[in-house]
Amino acid sequence: MDDLVVIGLYRHGITTDNERKAFSGWTNSVLSETGKKELQLIQPLVPSYEKIIASDLQRCVDTAGILFPSSSIDYWPEFREMNFGLWEGKIHQELEHMEEYNAWINDPFSSPLPEGESFQQFGSRIRTAWEKWLDDLAHHQLTRAAVVTHGGVIRCLLTEFAPEQKKFWEWKAENGRGYELTGSLSALRRGERCISLRAVPSTAKSNG
Repeated sequence: MDDLVVIGLYRHGITTDNERKAFSGWTNSVLSETGKKELQLIQPLVPSYEKIIASDLQRCVDTAGILFPSSSIDYWPEFREMNFGLWEGKIHQELEHMEEYNAWINDPFSSPLPEGESFQQFGSRIRTAWEKWLDDLAHHQLTRAAVVTHGGVIRCLLTEFAPEQKKFWEWKAENGRGYELTGSLSALRRGERCISLRAVPSTAKSNG
């Protein structure tokens, strides 16, 4: 495989909305002080890449700036989180009395989000963004690149392209961390799965 590529998928750091457990899809929430400090601790462990792109929402913009301080970063709105519509910025306790909210909680993959994206719309947007990203890698002949994005986006991509098949919610997507997918670029562009996956950054400690 002479067209092997490595693609990093990183979730933004902890935000103020994460801390209060609020729905934050297209809401432009910001990194909390804890989130910034954790990213600064992780930064020396993050691998290098030839090109970095990020969701255009502030939490991803700021995360990319901390994790990749010497890189030029492009911002792609296509890699935003799901749009939660009328539930943006709200917490569970503010919504639990609503019938349509409980229907969505019980079946998020087919129940509608009022004035937001359906799961199908979200998945279609992310697949289109992914295909555009792979085209960009091919055009610029890149072998190592990374995306700073959101938890739902990472789970969506891993569900479709990780070598091990898992359901959406079975994938972990921790703040400030992510995964590296390795595979043939031509195979990925055909919609095939990658050949290997590893968590990044590696925090393994030496036994020496």
